[in-house]
Amino acid sequence: MDKKIIAIIIAVIAVVAIGGYFLMGGGSDTVTIGYLPSDHDAALFVADAQGKYAENGINTRLVQFNNGGDLMTAMASGDVDVGYVGITPVLSSIEKGVPIKVISAAQTEGSGIVVAKDSNINSVSDLAGKKIATPGEASIQHMLLTYYLEQNGMSINDVKVSAMKVPSMNDALKTNKIDGMITFEPYVSIAEKNGAKVLVDSADILPNHPCCVVVASDKFIKDHPNETNTILEIHKNATDFINNNTDEAATLLPSDIVSDVEVEKSAIAGFPFISGLNESFKDDVKDFMNLEVDLGVLKKPISEDKIFWEGS
Repeated sequence: MDKKIIAIIIAVIAVVAIGGYFLMGGGSDTVTIGYLPSDHDAALFVADAQGKYAENGINTRLVQFNNGGDLMTAMASGDVDVGYVGITPVLSSIEKGVPIKVISAAQTEGSGIVVAKDSNINSVSDLAGKKIATPGEASIQHMLLTYYLEQNGMSINDVKVSAMKVPSMNDALKTNKIDGMITFEPYVSIAEKNGAKVLVDSADILPNHPCCVVVASDKFIKDHPNETNTILEIHKNATDFINNNTDEAATLLPSDIVSDVEVEKSAIAGFPFISGLNESFKDDVKDFMNLEVDLGVLKKPISEDKIFWEGS
């Protein structure tokens, strides 16, 4: 082959490679987004189903994790760029030095303590000695259970806590392998439809508590500021869509999470979806953080600049 032709081919390949590199501000053209099997992450699912990432030139890879602790471990190792995850594992990870920032709120409340249909558990005191499943010690649900018990003169040591994959909890409850569970939507509503009893909603345990947030690694923010801002805009628009079109939004969620669309319509209408980082939400997070310090979940308060990204 003519040397000039070879040189031209090499030059074209180089230009394409460099263009792909700088399109995302770095060497990767795929943004890995971690999430949990929960409708708390509905904004992510809606945006993905509507093709909003591709529409804005962002290639995404969505990866599901069993709980927030596992997701944060993946972010710490650099395997995940952006995550939809509970604030409790986020704060614990920041305390340990994981380089991440909260870039937006996602929703508040949306969890509950559910007990077996035929159980004699009718009050918090009846939980003593019972087998209660949580998504794991790093989860916000575990923290809410701890807080609820302590507010009622009990301790987490008064119940038999076990960590369990959330999608497995309802079957475990139906087969009496556990007496109760604290879980997130839509599994609270699914359990209730199947005849289980909701002992208490998280909105009653701790009204307006922050739950899931959107986080990004410091490296991703630094290397891809434009894409970070675009992802935030996509998140905001998807959140607005959910709040204005709740029933339609329920039909856009993944089938492995939503087994009953009619139940889901009710579930996602039951707690607030939000976006952005206004001062009110920041104050709620700081109050929640201080509560975690009081409960021993965190060793000491974390400064605001280590938690939140202020944007570009």
